[in-house]
Order: sequence, then C-alpha cells, then structure tokens
Amino acid sequence: MTLHPQVVAWRAARAAAGTAPLYTQTLAQARAADLAAIRAGAGAVEPVHEVRDTQVPGPGGPLPVRIHRPAGDGPLPTLVWFFGGGWTLGSVDTADGICRRLVNLTGCQTVTVGYRLAPEHRFPAAVDDCHAAVRRLAAHADEFRVDPDRLAVGGDSAGGNLAAAVTLLARADGGPRLTAQVLVYPNTDQQPRRAPTGAEDPLLFNRHSVEWYRGHYLADPGDAAHPLASPLLAEDLAGLPPALVITAEHDPLRDEGERYADRLAEAGVPTEATRYDGMVHGFFAMPGVFDAGRQAQEQAAAFLRARFGLDRAASAAGTGSGADRG
Repeated sequence: MTLHPQVVAWRAARAAAGTAPLYTQTLAQARAADLAAIRAGAGAVEPVHEVRDTQVPGPGGPLPVRIHRPAGDGPLPTLVWFFGGGWTLGSVDTADGICRRLVNLTGCQTVTVGYRLAPEHRFPAAVDDCHAAVRRLAAHADEFRVDPDRLAVGGDSAGGNLAAAVTLLARADGGPRLTAQVLVYPNTDQQPRRAPTGAEDPLLFNRHSVEWYRGHYLADPGDAAHPLASPLLAEDLAGLPPALVITAEHDPLRDEGERYADRLAEAGVPTEATRYDGMVHGFFAMPGVFDAGRQAQEQAAAFLRARFGLDRAASAAGTGSGADRG
C-alpha cells in the first residue's frame, strides 16, 4: 500500500519547510526539534484532573516522573509509560499528550519515567532506570495511589523496547506482576545489519535514523545480542503479560515488531497485533495530524480497559483501523 494521503500531505509540508533529519543535527538541536515536532502533531492539549511532577530513586540518582491522573482519590490501575526518542531524545514532556489522552480514554493513571538518555548514559542505563521505577511504584503503591494488581507498562519506539525489557526483568525477578504491555512500533532487534546504501527518504524515519540512535545507545556492538537490548532475542517469552503490539506499514521497525508479536503469541502470551496501513513511524504520537494516530490511541485505551477490567464492553468495540494480525 502507498503512503496514506495524510502522510503525503505531512511529508510535503516538511519538505516545504526544509525540515532537516534529526540524524543530521547536534544532540541539542535534535532534542529540541523532536519535542517541538511532537507537540505540533499532538493536537489540542487535553485537560486531566491532576498532573504532578515528582521523583523516584533510580540506580544513578533521582528519576523525574510525571503522573497524569483522572478524578478519584483511591488507588487506580496504572500504566507506566516510557517515551520514545531512540534512547537519545525525549523527556516526560515528550509523552505528555499521549498520557493525557490515554488517561481520558481509559480512566487509568499514567506515570511517565524520565530515564537517563544516551549517549551520556548508554545501555543498560535506561533499562535499569525503567525497571527501578516500576519496582518503586509497586512497592510504594499507597504513596503513588497505584492499584498494584493492575499495573501495566507501555511505550512507543525506544519506549516500547524498554517496556518489553522491563517485562523480562519483572518475570526474572518474580515481580512486580504486570497486567499488560503496550508496545507501539517497538525496537526489538538491535543486531547490526548491512549499512543503508540505497536511497532513504530523509523526510521520514528511515534506516539511517535507526543506525544513528543505535550508535548512541550501545557502547559495545556486542550488546546488541543482549535480550534487554533486543527482546526478540530472548530465549523464552512465556509467562510475559498480555500484549498489544502496534506497527506502521512504512516503518523500518515494522518487521521486528511483528516478529516479536508472533513470538509472544507462539509462547502462549495473549497478544493483539495491528499494522496501520499507509502509516509511518511516529504516527501514534500525532493524533492532531493523522486520524490513524487517534485511532491507535483509542485501540491502546480499549486494550488497557479490557485488561484492567474497567469496561470490557467498550474495549471490545474500540479497535483501530488496520490489518489485524491476531
């Protein structure tokens, strides 16, 4: 399938504006441009009952976290969200729009973890931070008004990679027990591939982007074989939490995300996988530009509502428009 007309229009606008690929910019420039682009594509800022910035202890020092919460004083089902950005870009601000919308669509609480970024802090710093934050939230559920029996993880792109890695660590440690995982176009295989030689569209996330992020994240190329860097390489995926895996048709990460969904299902993990036709990497964070972004967020919310037991009837009806894979 060709690019969706909304993607074509968005790409044309980027071309007219002379938008430079992030991988051609300095880190400071790329971090600012990434946040600006996400804010521009997120649409109107949705109000939520409470937004609170605080910290949790991490292995390298305090970690910023942002809590988005609907009305209600008691403990709530909680989604711990890890933002995307190739482990190199992003912050709790990056995920603000996604979390506001998921809170309103789902009725759960979200907690975004401000993990350490590469290249200042390379693998496995981000994994360690995300795992530590989840453990802290579970161990101090009363403090954070978390229902420890309804705790899920999720993330987009590198954040999806980190969410998958956290489920592996939680299983190895015997907890905390996770209710679900939401993986949006996740990186699952960091193994080196042949360097891009053909034409790559500089206005879209492409193979050069993937290599640029990987180069910042992995200090040693051998780390690509570690399951916490490449969850697809984990020997056994049995016993992991039910998963929703969302991919985009025109995304260099599509195949590895879909292979991971297939392996989860083969291991007996309840898995829903949807490819959004005509879409590109990043669409989930851009509901203000792409209808499919809004639909994918609604699908994620429906999946979470079902897994949290909030409204099973509504969740069954709220699926996205893509090519369902299981």
